[in-house]
Amino acid sequence: MTVDRNSLQFDNRDRAAGSGGTINLGEQPSQGSRIASAVLSPAVQLWLRSQVQQVDDLKVKIEGSDRQIFSGAIPKVTAAALGAVYKGLHLTEVAIEGCGIRINLGQALKGQPLRLLESVPVTGVLRLCQADLNASLKAPLLADALSEFLLPMLPLTDREKSLKLQNSQIAIEAGVLTLSATILRAGGRQIPLVLRTGLRIASGRELMFESPEIEMDGELKSSDFNGFKIDFGPEVEIEELILSPGEIVCRGGIRVLP
Repeated sequence: MTVDRNSLQFDNRDRAAGSGGTINLGEQPSQGSRIASAVLSPAVQLWLRSQVQQVDDLKVKIEGSDRQIFSGAIPKVTAAALGAVYKGLHLTEVAIEGCGIRINLGQALKGQPLRLLESVPVTGVLRLCQADLNASLKAPLLADALSEFLLPMLPLTDREKSLKLQNSQIAIEAGVLTLSATILRAGGRQIPLVLRTGLRIASGRELMFESPEIEMDGELKSSDFNGFKIDFGPEVEIEELILSPGEIVCRGGIRVLP
């Protein structure tokens, strides 16, 4: 797999679904900026690494002249990562691009932490393979969404603070997700659960379950839960979502706040 930094789209032509890949950001830095090569690129890489729990490979490309960068203005930053873990979410491959960035370069050159002075719109593309999605199931974002979805079917008792899922696994097929899990209730009762659903964009910030089917404790349920939405917040703009066998690809943007 390759990522074109200009279009920020994945090219799947030279790989089978689910196989590993590479990200090509080209040579860096561009436009002969000595500041970008000597100071800024290492500082940005360090800052990005500080924002994630883990990353296998990270590349950063900064575009701009020395004069622009000395003023704290960066026309464009392109970054790509393999195997990043952010707030418990395992991201197989991600490529992002931010433009019109303003930073506190003067303070950073004096030893202070590098930081944004203004919010930055960032566009990008994300690939999640099935193994990484399953590794992400314990992340609060996914765990809370699943709990919220299941609560109408299984209201909490006085002895329960939240629904507990065990042995959770997700299979990704063309246009469909299938979740298999066991719900552990107070007193040790175990309830088998299978959820099959389509997933589509409901709005720029929301994904929606489409025609979900739930098998719970031997009973099939369906229409009552059609249209359940997962809200990613006002800073997110989802533009494209593709479910293929073994992987999910998402393209969109996010506004990064200082």
